[in-house]
Amino acid sequence: MRVTAPVAVAAPRLSVIVPAFNCAPMLQRCLNGLVASGLPRDAWELIVVDDGSDDDTGPVARAVADRVLRVEDGPRGPAHARNVGARVATGAVLVFVDADVIVAPATLRGFAEHFVHDASLGAVFGAYDETPADTGFLSQYRNLVHHYVHATHRGDAETFWAGCGAVRRDHFLAVGGFHAARYPRPQIEDIELGYRLRARGARIRLDPALQGTHLKHWSLRSMVRTDLRDRAIPWMRLILRRGEAMQPGPLNLELREKVFTVLTALALVAGLAAVVTQHRALVAVAVACVLAVLLGNAPLFAWFLRARGVVFTCGVVPLRLLYYVEAGLGAAWAIATYQGGDADVVLPPLTSAAEPSK
Repeated sequence: MRVTAPVAVAAPRLSVIVPAFNCAPMLQRCLNGLVASGLPRDAWELIVVDDGSDDDTGPVARAVADRVLRVEDGPRGPAHARNVGARVATGAVLVFVDADVIVAPATLRGFAEHFVHDASLGAVFGAYDETPADTGFLSQYRNLVHHYVHATHRGDAETFWAGCGAVRRDHFLAVGGFHAARYPRPQIEDIELGYRLRARGARIRLDPALQGTHLKHWSLRSMVRTDLRDRAIPWMRLILRRGEAMQPGPLNLELREKVFTVLTALALVAGLAAVVTQHRALVAVAVACVLAVLLGNAPLFAWFLRARGVVFTCGVVPLRLLYYVEAGLGAAWAIATYQGGDADVVLPPLTSAAEPSK
């Protein structure tokens, strides 16, 4: 019997696209991480899109990148910048990396291998690692929660993440790229792109082994602003446009998270009513709701306990409750102000300045 040897499939060339705005020190660390990648340099090109910076972002990029593009009327946001980079990219796979992320040495090779081994795969994205660069409590908490959520949802996904994610170039161009007009600043442009990729039939995978170190510093003010203005409200509006308000969603929108948000809202309402009416039964209702939320988050707290210890985990508890308050307020505001819209928006395909190399 003749045994046929498996046919080797050449890895697709990657185009790594980094949107950057007034972030020269972070960008330098990001680019250093990419250059240190374990994937041979001739297997990928590096495109940095300077979104109208007035610091040294441009010179830092030009010292390393193959191409540096400048948005002269910027800043217009990372969605627009990524689209600009995608138009001139020559790789068959677009890899998006945020300027405040240092990819692990194996990450680029990991992206390439996913597309080699699975011809039906349209996109894949990774996660932040467990060692965020900023040592502040809020920065550690935010990045570790992100890591935990992605690590516990590995496999087929319904959405996309552009902090460290890759998509086949033809798929990306066909759906019109990121919705830059709707998202002129960092918001949920990658999540919305993922929905459109899935609607077109593309398979998306979450592989938390594809990691990057996050450099961002979080403050309480930036956390609340981001959670409300740039995530909860636009995400709820996206859900309403899609007519999926009552359906379970991906990652942070699975059914249990919606239940915890409702329970937290009930706890607040019952607690305020108890203060006004002095009814003890309302206090019991509020306490029961909070305990249910905390019990439901026990796996997360247990993970933090192992990863960071007792003191850190005690600080996580009120922040987790705050997260559900933010989610509830954002959802309520989005519903109250929603006026309908383009439920089945179809963006025209992005024009391309080059054909992808194989």
